[in-house]
Amino acid sequence: MRFRTLTLAAASGTALLAAGLLPAHASAASPKSAQEGTVSAADLLAKVTSCSQISNGKYKTDDETSATVPVCGKNGAVFWKADMDIDCDGQRTTNCNEDRDPWYQDDTAFHQSDGKPLKAETLPYVVVPSTSSIWNYSSAGIKGGGVVAVIYNNKVEYAVVGDTGPTKIIGEASYATAKALGIDPDPATGGTDSGVTYILFKNSQASPIESHSAAVTLGDKLAKQFLANN
Repeated sequence: MRFRTLTLAAASGTALLAAGLLPAHASAASPKSAQEGTVSAADLLAKVTSCSQISNGKYKTDDETSATVPVCGKNGAVFWKADMDIDCDGQRTTNCNEDRDPWYQDDTAFHQSDGKPLKAETLPYVVVPSTSSIWNYSSAGIKGGGVVAVIYNNKVEYAVVGDTGPTKIIGEASYATAKALGIDPDPATGGTDSGVTYILFKNSQASPIESHSAAVTLGDKLAKQFLANN
């Protein structure tokens, strides 16, 4: 869980990234694969062009923005379209620690099978808003370890539900998720302001939660079901 605001540093970092002026090590990393699974980004996006809102209101993408993002319902899934802030919480690693992340916390809402917090630098995971009057993720069939298809720039990355965030803000994923999608994963200045679609498959759970390959295998299966049922 983290509580962050959009800073001038983050805004300027995004501007520099867009202009191609950041140093090579700070620019968007090459994704480890352009496509995970066999279902294309285009096919998934074609199923989420319209929103049947299931949330009691909408979310902000940052503290300073207006509430414009609803949680939408589909057969077998929920989805939203938002930005991506970078979550570096959990186990301390080279790029996820107090020195690299001003909002760093050493725990995650959901834990590995050995009881340790998740590892944001290496595990693709998504943050869901904590339960509030706006929306209760668990009542919608979403649980820790639930599989998520994260889509950006015509790429699909499978992740798990790994952490919870502020009750009024949406649009956050782990360092590893961003890196795989070619989004700057820097926890202080990275992320992207828009263009990310999150499709969360109901009543799903990758086991163990820390196994990315398990999430990809199950995600591909659920994505095919999602296309068939919507």
